[in-house]
Amino acid sequence: MNVVITGGNRGIGLALAKQYKAQGAKVYATCRNSCDELNSSGVNVVSGVDVSDANSLVEKLAPLRETSIDLLINNAGVLGRESIEDWDPNTIDYQFRVNALGPLLVTQTLLPAMAQNSKVALITSRMGSMADNGSGGYYGYRMSKAALNAAGVSMANDLKPKGIAVGIFHPGFVQTEMVNGAGDIDADTCASRLVERISELNVDNAGRFIHSNGEVLPW
Repeated sequence: MNVVITGGNRGIGLALAKQYKAQGAKVYATCRNSCDELNSSGVNVVSGVDVSDANSLVEKLAPLRETSIDLLINNAGVLGRESIEDWDPNTIDYQFRVNALGPLLVTQTLLPAMAQNSKVALITSRMGSMADNGSGGYYGYRMSKAALNAAGVSMANDLKPKGIAVGIFHPGFVQTEMVNGAGDIDADTCASRLVERISELNVDNAGRFIHSNGEVLPW
């Protein structure tokens, strides 16, 4: 199985890369800048990939377009902490470009390398849920993840006739650098759960908003 993971140099992406590698998959991990742990993991590292840069993506991902991709995991993401009193439109724009537009651009670019029975996994967040928002704040992150969820449903509908399943997954509150090590589960536990959820993904259950623990989340 050939697996492509964006944002594979740390946190959830790195844990996913290592777990799929351990299962015998051929893993391609994309990132802006690699790290020693990723370089020594035995996966194929594609560095210099910035999912927010639409102008460079086709060139940077060109080698992967020659590969038969069984699973594409759009994992790369960024988190801002805007409040109603303290926010910057530039950081909100950047979160949209990375978290929402980036996965769409990557999927569009690599779609020619995907055939029937391939899968696309979008790593989103329940912070993009309207019904689950009881605390406010985090404007750029919430808005960009809600946009990603909308894109995921459209992709699920558009790619179903091609036999490609699209899953929309909340990883949980994971102890990563993004949240300064806070969280309920570590990255390895999260990755194990996501691997299981992705294995369950097919065109019949595509387009649902799923917690890594298997819970169906509200939009």
